Amino acid sequence: MPQAVHFAATDGYPLHGHVWRCAEPDRHRAVVVINPATAVHSRYYARFAAFLHSRGLDVLTYDYRGIGGSRPANLRGLQAGWLEWGERDFEGALRWLELHCPEQPVLAVGHSAGGLLLGLAASNRRIVRSLTVGAQFAYWRDYARDQRWSMWWKWHVLMPALTAVCGYFPGRRLGWLEDTPQGVVRDWTSRHPRFEHGLGRGRTPSADRPARLTARCAALGGELLALSASDDPFATVSAVQRLLGYFTGSRRCHLQLEPARVGVASIGHFAFFHARFADSLWPLAGQWLQQGCLPAAVPGEWIAPYLPD
Repeated sequence: MPQAVHFAATDGYPLHGHVWRCAEPDRHRAVVVINPATAVHSRYYARFAAFLHSRGLDVLTYDYRGIGGSRPANLRGLQAGWLEWGERDFEGALRWLELHCPEQPVLAVGHSAGGLLLGLAASNRRIVRSLTVGAQFAYWRDYARDQRWSMWWKWHVLMPALTAVCGYFPGRRLGWLEDTPQGVVRDWTSRHPRFEHGLGRGRTPSADRPARLTARCAALGGELLALSASDDPFATVSAVQRLLGYFTGSRRCHLQLEPARVGVASIGHFAFFHARFADSLWPLAGQWLQQGCLPAAVPGEWIAPYLPD
């Protein structure tokens, strides 16, 4: 059973999470930290975390500030965006691992924008292997062509309009994910094709921020496997490749999963973490995280230029 944990972000903000740990300590055992998607409660990843734990890994899940167990009583006025989530919250999670799992190799999983956050933490050099699932930063021109305009209206017009009225995005009320802080919505709805120029709108200008963010992304080392699904309207090939281009310090590969080759009609943006894939897709994730390789036969296509060695 997982244990609840509480730790502080680098600015002292209290964060809530859960840890799955094996009974016997072992400094050679890897520990996995899971970065959720935007506005997704960390409990969504609990079954996947338990699966990784069953393979002999320690696992930490946690909620960013403003989400799930790390939500304050009132979201209005909370300073929280992708910058805070990456530079302060994810960095806080990495420091917690350094304190409680000091010699264990660190592995990371990032879902959607959680993959971007891998590049924003100052301690990301500790990560020896990464897995991203549907990772991108919501540049609207990368959305699937047949859904681009409907997604534009939903996420880039209606969402910020409701946020302006409420002081936060009331996602729960609409059944559209968790309630979301205003700063996160600003970052999500940026229209810039380079994330480092779109993050931080509404904050004090910082001339060195773009260079700092791109350098942080380049500092992420080790091996990185980006998984996407051919029917994911957010994580199209162009969207995933746009983010992968920042991780120049990693040995990158990109596998686009095909639902039909897994025997299902759809995978989309969220279903990878559903338990129905515990016997098909999750073993691929486990093998990658533990061994840094995949079987010769995979249920999808490798996407150039990010091909396996």
